[in-house]
Amino acid sequence: MQSRKQFLKNVCTIATGVSWLTVDSLAGFAMPAPKKSIYFDFHCHPGWSFTERNFANNADTMLTQTVSDMKEGQLTGGFLALVADAPLIKPGPKGIIITRKYSPGDGWAEYKRQLSRLKEVFTTLSIPFSTDLSGLKAEHNGPFGYIAVEGGDFLDDQLNRVEEAYQDGVRSIQLVHYAPNSLGDLQTSESTFNGLSSFGKDVVKKMNELGMAIDVAHASFQTTKDVASLTKSPIILSHSILQMDSDRPIAMRAISKEHAKLVAETGGVIGAWPSGFNKSFDEYVDNIRRLVDVAGIDHVGIGTDMSANFQPVMTSYTQFPQVAEALKSKGLSSVEVEKIMGGNAKSVLEKIAKSRTKKG
Repeated sequence: MQSRKQFLKNVCTIATGVSWLTVDSLAGFAMPAPKKSIYFDFHCHPGWSFTERNFANNADTMLTQTVSDMKEGQLTGGFLALVADAPLIKPGPKGIIITRKYSPGDGWAEYKRQLSRLKEVFTTLSIPFSTDLSGLKAEHNGPFGYIAVEGGDFLDDQLNRVEEAYQDGVRSIQLVHYAPNSLGDLQTSESTFNGLSSFGKDVVKKMNELGMAIDVAHASFQTTKDVASLTKSPIILSHSILQMDSDRPIAMRAISKEHAKLVAETGGVIGAWPSGFNKSFDEYVDNIRRLVDVAGIDHVGIGTDMSANFQPVMTSYTQFPQVAEALKSKGLSSVEVEKIMGGNAKSVLEKIAKSRTKKG
């Protein structure tokens, strides 16, 4: 006879009139979100085309559909990430190819261009633009958009631009992405600085000062160690997953248990990443559970990488409620699920904002 745990692993506790649904079936099954829950995405690129390295040619149509999906999935908010090194990279048969380096000033100009386009999108599609946490309440209808930048390349070695970005409304900077930059080492390239650079350390201190979320996604373990030892506030790792087989797609982007624990020890949160590293929607849910077992229930969230993800096993914001229900089917309590789906995001962002050291 199957145990309850074995039974719940193989089937979902939702029945049709004919048969039981497997957990994987949830990926295509519409269901309402739990009432008054906070749903937050740590990392997304609505309307973005990685092939075009820009907002897609049909970005307005894509964005309209994405916002509709966000509302149907009852998303409360998320970090909408500009891609600082977009003109420098392109997808290749075995991963990302670095095509060139920025000339002085070009990274900042590209940041300003993307920022202007994103704010146009906010206005056109009536997405509330937020620079504080007032929108992250269960009783508020989302989605609320928070601006992040993926990669510190846009700073162009000028520390004052961190504060300029803050004044522009940016509330999170991911220090590194795919193109090597002057802030620190990344997972997918050889080491240059043995962790954070001197400039990277100054950026971390300035972000602490301003109350900005420091994102260590794509950063090497040593870079993450350096950030963790320096920061005065929790850090986030917006989108990754625990290591498994080394021959999995984009396995270099997965993190070790020690890496995950390090983020958690700062009080931080890791966004579980539904990329093609996972073999299925069901395995993604299992991998969220694995991350919880390692980092702790208070240190795991969701980071979709929508719509720039690699062979994603979660392709629409309408699936947010399905992730929640699948986690419950695997034995997590409603309280634990609410933490993962958005409660932990709200908590860590509150801590980061309160730790701001610069007054005024």
